[in-house]
Amino acid sequence: MSTDAPVPAPQGDYVPAVYHGGIIHTAGMTPRIDGVLTCAGRVGDGVEPEQARLAAGLAARNALAAARAVAPGGAALRCLKMTVFIACAPEFTALSAVADGASGALVAALGEDGRPARSAIGVNALPSGAVVEVELVCAV
Repeated sequence: MSTDAPVPAPQGDYVPAVYHGGIIHTAGMTPRIDGVLTCAGRVGDGVEPEQARLAAGLAARNALAAARAVAPGGAALRCLKMTVFIACAPEFTALSAVADGASGALVAALGEDGRPARSAIGVNALPSGAVVEVELVCAV
């Protein structure tokens, strides 16, 4: 089965994705390559929005890889819902622009089936200091 990225190893006591009843839920994925976090910090406080947008794309590709890994028999995916958590300074409000990096990655991989409903949520901190974390809900 083809994936955009290797499935990231869990950073705690959880699994990367769960398939049940035709639906896949992924864990929150951060922008890691081979287990190494590629972008840490907070947008508006040392991290530029463009860096965070690129990191969101990587995190989304990691989430998609996790979803594909549990999809039965290489079934096609339809992304239903995506939540993008963005570590940011209190005054940073361009959350949608950062989350667009994640949306773009999914559409590039799956076409219109990759365009989900989406939430972009600003937070003070994320696991390991990641700048973004992305979770997906997909139908097979």
